[in-house]
Amino acid sequence: MTFFKVENLTKRFGGLTAVDDVSFEVNKGEVYTIIGPNGAGKTTIFNMISLIYAPTSGRVVFEDRDLTGVPPDKVVSYGIGRTFQNIELFEHATVLQNLLIGCHAHAKGSFLSELLFLPSVKRRELEHRERVEKVIDFLDLQSVRESMVSGLPYGIRKVVELARALCTEPKMLLLDEPSSGLNVEETSDMAFWIKDIKNDLGITVLMVEHDMSLVSRVSDRVLAVNYGRKLAEGTPAEVQSNRDVIAAYLGE
Repeated sequence: MTFFKVENLTKRFGGLTAVDDVSFEVNKGEVYTIIGPNGAGKTTIFNMISLIYAPTSGRVVFEDRDLTGVPPDKVVSYGIGRTFQNIELFEHATVLQNLLIGCHAHAKGSFLSELLFLPSVKRRELEHRERVEKVIDFLDLQSVRESMVSGLPYGIRKVVELARALCTEPKMLLLDEPSSGLNVEETSDMAFWIKDIKNDLGITVLMVEHDMSLVSRVSDRVLAVNYGRKLAEGTPAEVQSNRDVIAAYLGE
């Protein structure tokens, strides 16, 4: 079974082709990173993968299931979690409340059962609490668990968003520029978390990233794109030494 692949993915906005016939596969249990200069099309690819954009042509396949055309709010139910370059959290809620919201992505039950708080609902809520506590421990968020998100430093909020994505119990985690806005120390911590997510939790990671030091530290394979087209694919060292990739970044 193919874990995840995109086939001949193309996206046009009017007369502009943002992504042009891009194909690649992600193996289960690896960190796969998409890189490219500004305007290369990597964010558009990411938005099609997470079903925010419908492709003009091509398809997205996860665990042999064609997700093309699936509503974006359903993607989490298939086992795909996501963070965003611009943090998407409930600012006026606590860290704990934000993580519990992540757990409810898989919640099933009728309005009546919720209203009556039936035993099945109570069991589910206890399971959610247990899951949240494990994620809080995993990402060392104990000290801010009851803090309002709006009062937290940016670097901590990035970790909270990562935690909420993990609370959805993803099989594959999409990270959109995870180092964006972080300082050197925070970026090093993020690399640590990504490695542990892969090695300790067994979650496959697909990310878009611009910080090549982070890319080199955590990625098993890298895809470089430019002008919406595939430039190179391979290990971080192979891609960074590719002449076409060097030329794209240097503008030559």
